[in-house]
Amino acid sequence: MAIFDIKLPNSILKTLRLPQNNPRRQQLKVLKKLIRKARFTEFGQKYGFDEILMSKHVGKKYQELVPVYNYNKIYNEWWHRTLEGKPDVCWPGKIKFYALSSGTSEAASKYIPITNDLLKGNKVVMIKQLLSLRTYTDIPVKSIGKGWLMLGGSTQLQKGTGYYAGDLSGITAKKQPFWFQPFYKPGKKIAKEKDWNKKLNEIVEKAPEWDIGFIVGVPAWIQMCMEMIIEKYKLESIHDMWPNLAFFVHGGVSFEPYKKGFEKLLGKPISYIETYLASEGFLAYQDRQHGKGMRLVTNEHIFFEFVPFNDKNFDANGDLVQNPEALMIHEVEEGKDYALLISTSAGTWRYLIGDTVRFVDKERCEIVITGRTKHFLSLVGEHLSVENMNKAVKLAGEELNVCIPEFTVAGIPYGNFFAHHWYVACNDRVNAEQLRLKIDEKLKELNDDYAVERGSALKEVFLDVLSEEKFMDFMTAKGKVGGQHKFPRVLKGKILEDWQKFLKGELKVQN
Repeated sequence: MAIFDIKLPNSILKTLRLPQNNPRRQQLKVLKKLIRKARFTEFGQKYGFDEILMSKHVGKKYQELVPVYNYNKIYNEWWHRTLEGKPDVCWPGKIKFYALSSGTSEAASKYIPITNDLLKGNKVVMIKQLLSLRTYTDIPVKSIGKGWLMLGGSTQLQKGTGYYAGDLSGITAKKQPFWFQPFYKPGKKIAKEKDWNKKLNEIVEKAPEWDIGFIVGVPAWIQMCMEMIIEKYKLESIHDMWPNLAFFVHGGVSFEPYKKGFEKLLGKPISYIETYLASEGFLAYQDRQHGKGMRLVTNEHIFFEFVPFNDKNFDANGDLVQNPEALMIHEVEEGKDYALLISTSAGTWRYLIGDTVRFVDKERCEIVITGRTKHFLSLVGEHLSVENMNKAVKLAGEELNVCIPEFTVAGIPYGNFFAHHWYVACNDRVNAEQLRLKIDEKLKELNDDYAVERGSALKEVFLDVLSEEKFMDFMTAKGKVGGQHKFPRVLKGKILEDWQKFLKGELKVQN
């Protein structure tokens, strides 16, 4: 009998804390656990964690006494001292690992604290997700025991004064349990490689030696890796090399723009499993084959709050106002967009992670990621979300029968009014004017505010078709190659200036 056919006893379910209770009760239990552990830290002493624990209404008292933080605020007030080796600042003990953020919207890397408690919680969630595969129908169980190709950051971490820093994927791979070693590819030696192109070439060389059942990573880089393997070995599909490949675990960006091009590389259908693993922690995962979204991890190591993503709580730049409205999990509604605040077992307190989510099934705590607080366009009130953009690109691509793996949009002045400028990656033959009209048409259908403003202050839409290689070259020029790095869907400020310089040939690719 396969492990996934076994019905787990209640004792094991309790040990793994598999979600089966009231989410509100689970979340308050998690909050109490976090506060109790951090009560003697400097942060806990300043913000009255003992008083919160003694309160009848722990959640509300926590919101009353502890302020909301973004990265710059919590780093400047608290986290910078942990980098100097000071213990017991926001979490007990010294912080020995930091995840370097992979975003392209900030000039400098962010140092996100990683603790053993956080990594332990992440591992438990990974096991839960693995166990959830027993609910998948027609699951090729033999594929689970095959190799897991995880295309992440280098495990060769940067050494600081008393700490190490790097991609979370690299830290996780470096500290993975011994029992996983036989399954893990590309193996320790290749995983240490920092040069992304060299790493990909080494993976391509080793590919015939492996029997891969799972691939894990950001869609763009996984697709590139499979294309290189198919080209080198003159294959019809990746399944000619790895016949047991059955699962693709992805996250970080919407998979829809990549799906059409991705499936051209396959010889048979595979299952797609979405995860929400950020540098700050493992927040959610798809736990059923045809789920509407991902289930939030409500009973492990993260306490969630939800800020309605509207003009009352955010300014025009996507920055949080002081004292925003913050809801707990039992107070949310389906169909509304919320920005996430998280408190974690790494000393991250009421922290604005920057993503926006929407509940699609409140009872099951299932969410979809709808965008970023900074990655939206609302020059004149069009309120265009990344979700709108993804859908419009997908629909336009389907109607014109073309694959659009990457795109980005900028808002620009246009006379006395404004315009949107789209940059679209497409290696198929496509009429740029037709594509421009299609995307504009779909956005009008999807977003009423956009439709209104297109007849008013949003006077024009421009669109340039570029090669996918152009987008990758820009990421290389910015030093954002491989691992968890994603191309931003909306360009603003410094990143927009750099993109415009790059297209003019003024920003060169790093060698």
